[in-house]
Amino acid sequence: QVQLVESGGGLVQTGGSLRLSCAASGRTFSSYSVAWFRQAPGKEREFVAGSTWSGASPRYTNSVKGRFTISRDNAKNTVDLQMNSLKPEDTAVYYCASGPLSTTTRAMGGPESYDAWGQGTQVTVSA
Repeated sequence: QVQLVESGGGLVQTGGSLRLSCAASGRTFSSYSVAWFRQAPGKEREFVAGSTWSGASPRYTNSVKGRFTISRDNAKNTVDLQMNSLKPEDTAVYYCASGPLSTTTRAMGGPESYDAWGQGTQVTVSA
């Protein structure tokens, strides 16, 4: 049974930074695609960042480019999301996800491409 657990969320002021981490059990991240999504109240779940495989260059949604960085630590079997220059519009519940290696770059932005999800961690950015 696969289980993903996020940590690192919290409250931060505009311009601050947070680092989210996702730890997996029952799955080796290096053999799967990984991604971060977020969902704000009243909005659909939105792709934030991800990579189709360990050697692939990560992809980001335009609103976080230059501010967020996704990284893998294969030795620890974790996936991190470094978030800098945070803005109030970044406020959301953040979820990590993973899926099959067959996930393509074209499909990686769709939640349907992932079969394992974390419980989510709240990120709140205040002015």
